[in-house]
Amino acid sequence: MLHRFTEPARQAFITAGTLALEAGQARLTTDMLLLALAETRPFALTTFTATPQALRARLAVRDTRALLAGLGIDLDEVRRRTRDDAGGWRLRRSVVRPLRVVLYGPRGEVVLSGHARKVVEVAQWCGSGLVTGEGLVWGLLADGRNGAARHLQGAGVNVRALVGEVGMPTRT
Repeated sequence: MLHRFTEPARQAFITAGTLALEAGQARLTTDMLLLALAETRPFALTTFTATPQALRARLAVRDTRALLAGLGIDLDEVRRRTRDDAGGWRLRRSVVRPLRVVLYGPRGEVVLSGHARKVVEVAQWCGSGLVTGEGLVWGLLADGRNGAARHLQGAGVNVRALVGEVGMPTRT
């Protein structure tokens, strides 16, 4: 399924999986996807103004950089040196359990939560089958129950303007 992603969207999605694994989570949630989008910025959206720091605070996700820096380890340098080749990652839907989608990679595997799976499905739909960074944002905002809009608004993003910039249809 990752072959349907643009390269920037693929890197953002792999970053979300890596963040989930680093946090010791068994599921890739929309929170991790939102944080990965803020870190990688796989789009040219000017109204997506949330910073990774602001979202980390809202999502209560520890910044492992500070923890490792105390030990003299630069996490960004480690990530650069061990940059996972996107070809080493796979996103697969289970044949037996079609609602189960798993991101497999060199660092481990993480199951997509139902909301994260919906994000990918909406991103494929709105991008005519190709998942882009803008499509991932659209997917996050399309499901009001995943909390992404609330987190973005809390981080200072004008969500109405973002919806307009992404090109989502709105109710009048």
